[in-house]
Amino acid sequence: MIFTAVPLAGAYTIDLEPYSDERGWFARFYSKDEFEKIGHSKEWVQLNHSVSYRKGTLRGMHFQHSPYKEIKMVRCIAGAIYDVIVDLRRDSPTFLQWFGIELSAENKKMLYIPEGFAHGFQTLADNTALIYHHTEFYTPKAEAGLRYDDPAFSIRWPLPVTVISERDAAHPFTDKNFKGI
Repeated sequence: MIFTAVPLAGAYTIDLEPYSDERGWFARFYSKDEFEKIGHSKEWVQLNHSVSYRKGTLRGMHFQHSPYKEIKMVRCIAGAIYDVIVDLRRDSPTFLQWFGIELSAENKKMLYIPEGFAHGFQTLADNTALIYHHTEFYTPKAEAGLRYDDPAFSIRWPLPVTVISERDAAHPFTDKNFKGI
């Protein structure tokens, strides 16, 4: 695995290093000792799999409040997404900045998202599937979100939104007094 720091403090893209032969390919996408080199020491406690049927589907921008803040690692295993994170850590040098990257089954990239970030994505193909690793259990009482089209962030999504849940469309806009999480 190749870890590459992104412009937001503590976040990384992870490139797999597949071994290929006539059977296909094989790659490791987690190794405790390699993740410890970037400071990751928490246990992955929950793995999720999502499928979005239509290109342009938007999910996000989700996060959990303390004490349930979570580290996430996202990998696209079918299709492609534009994955976006927003740094909500009030003491971070990259507070309220966002970063986006294409993750696809073809490019085999993953995104490592530290605690204190909002996360969302837009599908770039029909029938797109993701695998997520989480260091905290889903906790409904701690769940929150930000608007995907909040002018405070001006995220540049690549496509018009074709499908979004009522819940995600109803997330609040931030205001000038937003202090982060």
